[in-house]
Amino acid sequence: MMDHALRFVIGGIVVSLFAILGDVLRPKSFAGLFGAAPSVALGTLGLAYARHGGSYVSIEGRSMILGSLALAIYSFTVCQLIVRAGWKVSLASCAALAVWLIVAIGAEQTLIG
Repeated sequence: MMDHALRFVIGGIVVSLFAILGDVLRPKSFAGLFGAAPSVALGTLGLAYARHGGSYVSIEGRSMILGSLALAIYSFTVCQLIVRAGWKVSLASCAALAVWLIVAIGAEQTLIG
């Protein structure tokens, strides 16, 4: 129960700090980018370090980087299918899930083992 409370407090503080940073930067679209994933990732990694140590956190950090790579390739694929091929958004999103899965599992097997 204490872990959940700590995640809530740390996540709230870090989200607030990133929201302030996003509010200062231009364009305003950065506010959402800085307010979401980085703040949750930092809170999670901080708690993991306190509980499990540095080697565990390094694996978690690498996994987060690989996940962001897979998400970027998924997003690019969806955009290409919608704009260039003229697919509907729902069809492009579902089809690109296969690309995301291949990239995520392939990167994990290649780099982490």
